[in-house]
Amino acid sequence: MGKLDGRVVIVTGAARGQGEQEARLFREEGAEVVLGDVLDDQGEALAKELGARYVHLDVSREADWRAAVAATQEAYGRVDGLVNNAGILRFRSLVDTSLDEFMRVVNVNQVGCFLGIRTVAPEMADGGTIVNTASYTGLTGMAAVGAYAATKHAVLGLTRVAALELAERGIRVNAVCPGAIDTAMSNPARLDPAADPEETAKDLDRLYRRLVPLGRIGRPEEVARLALFLSCDDSSYITGQPFVIDGGWLAGVSVF
Repeated sequence: MGKLDGRVVIVTGAARGQGEQEARLFREEGAEVVLGDVLDDQGEALAKELGARYVHLDVSREADWRAAVAATQEAYGRVDGLVNNAGILRFRSLVDTSLDEFMRVVNVNQVGCFLGIRTVAPEMADGGTIVNTASYTGLTGMAAVGAYAATKHAVLGLTRVAALELAERGIRVNAVCPGAIDTAMSNPARLDPAADPEETAKDLDRLYRRLVPLGRIGRPEEVARLALFLSCDDSSYITGQPFVIDGGWLAGVSVF
């Protein structure tokens, strides 16, 4: 028996990174999974491997969301869960960030989450779950990621409001708040065929050994396990909450 047996879950940004690991784990736990992404070749290949369904989904586009929900209902007859995982990160100081770049981050990270909730929740079975991907930077600041941090703070606000509004239907809404995780977002070598991403990950571990109490960068499968917890009955009395998964980074600064 899997923790998600009989459930149908949409995962966005599912072609790689955290979304891929969430899709893999949810399938292992018995869910029918619909993978949404703009990386069509990778997404379709992963869906075929997992025995899942892939839909092209630009989370900033209303039409794509409507099509994704329609495809899910056509294939499985219902929607029980949503993982709003898709997101982008840009490193730049606030004063050097153009409005176009700022709005691009807002449209994917913040508007994408809003559209996901607004489109999926009305079609979701009572007792469903929504997991929004916020960030460590949604609870604190970090230089050079102003647009990203602003959107992740907004995601936490959306999470709390949705939890209040959907509670009467038994739909629980929570947020995962990862710190640095070894995906292409934090480790661009994973996108370079000539690079050795595992060696780069070791370099990142050495960097984060000084910053993170647990002494390493996080792994996407660890975030997936938290998303699973928030999507199954193990968290049946939890809603409207941010869950930080950052190796202790947010706890403070150690002088030792």
